[in-house]
Amino acid sequence: MQSERVQALAVAANFKQLPEKFIRPAHERPENTKPLEGVCVPVISLSEPHDILVKEIYDACSEWGFFLLKDHGISPGLIEKLQKVGIEFFKQPQEEKEKYANDPSTGKFEGYGTKMTKNLDEKVEWVDYFFHLMSPPSKVNHQIWPQTPSSYREVTEEYNKELLKVTETVLELMSEGLGLGGKVLKSWVGGEEIELEMKINMYPPCPQPELALGVEPHTDMSALTLLVPNDVPGLQVWKDDYWIAVDCLPNALFVHVGDQIEVLSNGKYKSVLHRSTVNKERTRMSWAVFCAPPHDAIIGPLPELLDEKNPAKYSTKTFAEFRHRKFNKLPQ
Repeated sequence: MQSERVQALAVAANFKQLPEKFIRPAHERPENTKPLEGVCVPVISLSEPHDILVKEIYDACSEWGFFLLKDHGISPGLIEKLQKVGIEFFKQPQEEKEKYANDPSTGKFEGYGTKMTKNLDEKVEWVDYFFHLMSPPSKVNHQIWPQTPSSYREVTEEYNKELLKVTETVLELMSEGLGLGGKVLKSWVGGEEIELEMKINMYPPCPQPELALGVEPHTDMSALTLLVPNDVPGLQVWKDDYWIAVDCLPNALFVHVGDQIEVLSNGKYKSVLHRSTVNKERTRMSWAVFCAPPHDAIIGPLPELLDEKNPAKYSTKTFAEFRHRKFNKLPQ
């Protein structure tokens, strides 16, 4: 059965009132949970001296679980091309997009979709998306990648190559911040087999944005998430019992610490709780890349970080088991 697409709903004539299934419970609505004013998230430049970078990234990951990264070496031109091919895919007629439809209920996660997750009271998020693996090559299925525009594959493969370099650099700096060798975190999250998963999120204009969410509050199950948005703000991160709005910084990467890094660091680094709000007038889009271990990777607190005063706070399990528990809202 074909899902009702949010983008198709948003462009329907006379669409002025939000269907009930999109209206969040009162305690989740943006109108009742406004972000704290005057607080800025950490911004870190990779051009800083190495020792300063290690400290800044440690502080950001332990206090926020989030930071904006600039001077990362990915050219503005490549980011612009990545965004252009994603926008072009979503501009296609609905029947063209449906050729790529996924079906998470049968384990087919890659492709074009809506409602990637449902929470227990069946509220739905105001977002359509396209999801596919970018890396490693052995797990990539180019058949599911958009064929239109024709440059999608070339641009996305180039972005994957550049993002792998940034991921390695960030993991190295995070590893050193924990007092470990630079390669330790990368080796635990899969080494050369680390998976990069692209999710293009498309949040159409919403008639009552004060009642809806693009993505409900959650932490990412990845090790890291590296994201670029368009110029429409909407991401909010949770810190000290408040939502903090993240301003757009052109060409910066939004770096989220995910659940696997929190576990490996035994809680020294925080997996950031975040959500996405939507806009009445404008389409918001984001290109999120989840950097995740292979499913058979065994993830638990790193032995080097444990002693009598610092016992393990998390259980050790395969990433596949972690995913199963997170998807099904079971205790970890």
